[in-house]
Amino acid sequence: MTAVRPVILDVDTGVDDALAILLAVRHPALDVRAITCTGGNAPLAQVVTNTLRVLDAAGAGSIPVAAGAHRPLLEAPQHAAAIHGADGLADLGLPDSARAPEPVHAVELLRRSLAESETPLTIISLAPLTNIALLVRMHPEVLPRIERVVMMGGAVGTGNATAAAEFNVWHDPEAAAIVLGSGLEVLMYGLEPFYRVAVSHDDAAVLAASTDAGARLAGALLTHLIGIDATEERVADDRVAIGDAGAVCAAIDPSPLVTRRAPVEVALAPGATRGQTVVDLRTMVGADISPTRDVPLATVVTDVDPAPYRALFLDALLGAEPAS
Repeated sequence: MTAVRPVILDVDTGVDDALAILLAVRHPALDVRAITCTGGNAPLAQVVTNTLRVLDAAGAGSIPVAAGAHRPLLEAPQHAAAIHGADGLADLGLPDSARAPEPVHAVELLRRSLAESETPLTIISLAPLTNIALLVRMHPEVLPRIERVVMMGGAVGTGNATAAAEFNVWHDPEAAAIVLGSGLEVLMYGLEPFYRVAVSHDDAAVLAASTDAGARLAGALLTHLIGIDATEERVADDRVAIGDAGAVCAAIDPSPLVTRRAPVEVALAPGATRGQTVVDLRTMVGADISPTRDVPLATVVTDVDPAPYRALFLDALLGAEPAS
């Protein structure tokens, strides 16, 4: 049995963030201490509403939720309604929650959760890194209480928001640069594994037909993504990616991951490469060509065995080992 890991989720709850929340609160290996919200896939107020609705569907206990940054550090927000729906949750019309967010800013909830924890916490960041960057700048005294940041963001190769940049990093490149340059231990779970970890269309149908509200919500969200995939031709055959939920899988069990320790820089200049994560995977660097710079190393996921994560996700949502 995997040891229970205390975590904080930082989210911009759209469709795949919701899948990640459902997994995180259902899996016995994780103890979700708090959820912090930032604007991203949807505006901040909608992100908070969505997060509370998902916790209801999951049957989760009392987990504090706080609203944080409503926009990137420097630029105007750019939301993703075309992918996630007008309400960020596939326009499913979920009922309002009786839960209320904490009356503090997300950065304060992060600080408090870290300061009060008896053991270091893992932050699973599934959103633009604005809240985490603000924590780094405002409360460096609690950074030793962070075991690591599991970051769904970036890409070694092609982006999705642009040809060069993945959405979470592109939405707030300065925040990503601050976190990656902070010296915190970072696991970068980028687009390479993001689209590899998937369930079948039949799996989605089984979830959608479940009598359990959390599993049923997961099935409806995956069905929405199947329609998006068909339009954009992003996932081949009968698979649908679980997206951000794969980063939660990585926090639970990193053994299916293929990783490299590498420096990661974020392109901040205006233009076509803004928001690109420049991952230096070279094994030999000529000093006269590219002098070594003092860039902290991140653990970069370059590939993943998707089968164990499919099983982990379905087992947590359905309560039994899925059929092959």
